[in-house]
Amino acid sequence: MRSSQPSIREIVSHSGHAAGRCRILSLTWIQKLEMSGQGLSTYSGWVEILRDLVGLSRALDFRTEAEAKHEVMLRLFTSVFYGLSNNYVLKNSTNLKSNSFLSSAAKSIHHFILIPCMHQALQALTTNQQPLLVLLEKHIRTIQVSHLLLTVRKTQAVLYVLHRLLDHGITTNLVVSIDSALDLAWLLHGRGSQYVNMELKKLFSFPHVLQTSPASSSPDVESTASGNQSDDVIPCKQAKLYSESVEKEEGPFGVPNFTLDPQILCHTFSPCDGPSAGACTFGQITHLEIRTCGPDSLKVLSFSLPTFFCLQSLSLHSKSIFRELDVLEFAGALQQLSDSGCSSLIQLSIGLLPHVGLMKTLLNASPRLTSLCVEFQTAIWGLQFNLDHAGTAEPNTSELLLEKLTVKVIQLQTDLHFLTSVLRRSPHLASLYIAGMRLPTGCSQSQLLSTLSESNHSLKALTFEDIKLCDCLPDILKLLRGCMLEELSFNDCRLLERCINPEKSLVELVAALKMPSLHSLSLAQNRLAKNVCVLAELFSDQSQSSLKQLDLRSNFIQPADLLEFAKRLMIHPPPHRLTLDLRKNPGDRDPETWNMALKRLQSSSFLLVEGWKSTDTMVDHISNM
Repeated sequence: MRSSQPSIREIVSHSGHAAGRCRILSLTWIQKLEMSGQGLSTYSGWVEILRDLVGLSRALDFRTEAEAKHEVMLRLFTSVFYGLSNNYVLKNSTNLKSNSFLSSAAKSIHHFILIPCMHQALQALTTNQQPLLVLLEKHIRTIQVSHLLLTVRKTQAVLYVLHRLLDHGITTNLVVSIDSALDLAWLLHGRGSQYVNMELKKLFSFPHVLQTSPASSSPDVESTASGNQSDDVIPCKQAKLYSESVEKEEGPFGVPNFTLDPQILCHTFSPCDGPSAGACTFGQITHLEIRTCGPDSLKVLSFSLPTFFCLQSLSLHSKSIFRELDVLEFAGALQQLSDSGCSSLIQLSIGLLPHVGLMKTLLNASPRLTSLCVEFQTAIWGLQFNLDHAGTAEPNTSELLLEKLTVKVIQLQTDLHFLTSVLRRSPHLASLYIAGMRLPTGCSQSQLLSTLSESNHSLKALTFEDIKLCDCLPDILKLLRGCMLEELSFNDCRLLERCINPEKSLVELVAALKMPSLHSLSLAQNRLAKNVCVLAELFSDQSQSSLKQLDLRSNFIQPADLLEFAKRLMIHPPPHRLTLDLRKNPGDRDPETWNMALKRLQSSSFLLVEGWKSTDTMVDHISNM
């Protein structure tokens, strides 16, 4: 008998004719019901909206209800706030483009994308949208910002918004796409490090009319603000800000003819009925990510690091390869921070580094790191470096605190020693991700797998990507039998390449994968093809797997082979509902059989599928040959 409780699609769609805001508010209402024990999940509703916004494949990458909801609200808030257009917003503009929606969305997001060139929207936060700014102060934990354009007067509103969120709000995470030393210096100034950039200090101390106390503001300006008949909140000095020196934005020495000091900006933009102005406290940046870090930005950071005691996580990425001398200078700053005894830094991500030897340099400079992500790339032409900056000294064998290590290598050949020596020093390692390691001809990854078996018994999550492992089956089996992995990924590892009997090899692997701890397995891009049927044996016998997620993307699985897999899975169904990713497989070669297979799988699995063209699959196949 069908339950009288409405389904999520019925509630969200309202018979398929709901407008955008109705759908969003309905989903928010259902989430509250779920928290109160009503048992409704809104995941499918959020994914349905994401499908409209970013396409099905991208939407399915958000695996939880919370992730999907936040992505929807962030994208809609950003579009509506800045007046950006997409098909979804255009279709539902009447309901979305309202202050009530912006207020509702502001309470649901913890990430704010600040676009400095969109002056009008940010300027509104200093006037009629002040209540929205207050909401953002209470909810935003991460700010993402690009170039600040410090020499442009309109940037003052941008700097004020940043100041309010970073210094008056709860924001502690900063993501910047800025390759400007001065912009980065402004963002970091006073927010954790004691370093003072001298060029920025000159701009802060540049004498002009704006550096007056709020009490000395013009009576005419204040009376105009108080006499305004609208409901907008007018800053006390807004009129003065734009009446002084509007013709020239730079003084006689090329410096901006307006203030960049956040405290003065705060007094200038503060609403007349706001709290009495005093000295603003500075916030603390605990997580910093620089997505376009050039040499000048890295230098500013190297100056800031030795006293950046509150910094817990640092991520630096450059479009070009970092110069070795710059990295060594950065490592020296890390060493000073570590030697201070006051460091909070436990997570570091950096790339692109010029050679693999620098990983050991960074770890020795900051040995208390618990998470390290490094990406290496060397030029195809020119000298290949692999320098040990410790010279002839004895190798450092002291124990590291690493719990998570990610290593991505983009170069022709790699010496395994740089990695195995670190693994031997990391007995607490719980998560390891390795991608792209190419060994000299005739060498095998067996040494790497053996090191993991011997030294890293605490591993819970292991990912290999774009690494040739077809000749390492015995070492893989030994590793799997000696640890209690919860997540395992062999992505594009050519597991069955050159195997005399691929099915037999896969049977051996499946037997080793039947560990009770394993709940997530990815075998994407391994050309399993017809051998996919063997994977159904994961759930046979008493020692069945506890898998909850199985990723089989890009494996050239034909419709007939998927149907056989589905039949076997019906005989031995998984103990838990399985999230099964079948994207990028040639289902269009026999749509009827493919759909029949999907229908059988739906009883035991939540399926991630999308339309796919066999011609695209062939291109993908050729590119990986």
